[in-house]
Amino acid sequence: MSDTTAHDFTGLKAVFVNTTLKPSPALSHTQGLMEDAIAIMESQGVEVDQIRLVDYDVAPGVNPDMREDVPGGNQDADDWPELSERILGADILVIGSPIWLGEKSSVATRLIERLYGLSGETNDRGQSLFYGRTGGVIVTGNEDGAKHISMNLIYSLQHLGYAIPPNADAAWIGAVGPGPSYLDEGSGGPETEFTQKNITFMAWNLMHMAAWLKASGGFPEGGNSVEAWSSGEHFGHPNPEYRSS
Repeated sequence: MSDTTAHDFTGLKAVFVNTTLKPSPALSHTQGLMEDAIAIMESQGVEVDQIRLVDYDVAPGVNPDMREDVPGGNQDADDWPELSERILGADILVIGSPIWLGEKSSVATRLIERLYGLSGETNDRGQSLFYGRTGGVIVTGNEDGAKHISMNLIYSLQHLGYAIPPNADAAWIGAVGPGPSYLDEGSGGPETEFTQKNITFMAWNLMHMAAWLKASGGFPEGGNSVEAWSSGEHFGHPNPEYRSS
């Protein structure tokens, strides 16, 4: 039997972003599944922050700040600057999304777009600002699309610079069509062993990877500096001009 007491994850921070379409305090089935991962992490000393994105005024756009009084802004209000600080302050990002017509929610799309708006910024090693962090995905719904959404969001996170551990997604899907959702009485959702296993493995693997990255001071430097590449250093990439035919 594995010894989970041998690990110390105190000092790690995680942020769970629920991209449900339902504003608080409406019941969110996605939140219900996220709570299992939150409980596991908190039991291991991880500090957890939670954001229900629809509760905030997050403007459309791909700038770090879309308010009218900043360059490139065109919106009256934008809560994203404060929210992005909370996300960047965490070692672990978990995105939760319901399934709508086989796709992630529109709120999840908005989240990825706004994260992408920060992709041009770099850390003190010249790497993507998101390097040194790890990410995972949680999905709930009553129709097909869980794996499709997980693939989409995990690809987006790694493209931004997040490190993705094994088994970094978990989902629960009820019977296709109208019927009980995850937290509804008789759904069987909270009792589903396959989902319980996946949510547990995801939580632990996120903590393991985040701890490794934090202990090493972030993602290793070498061949991955955006700033160095822009300055002309190509880290051994062969110059096509000198290739033989």
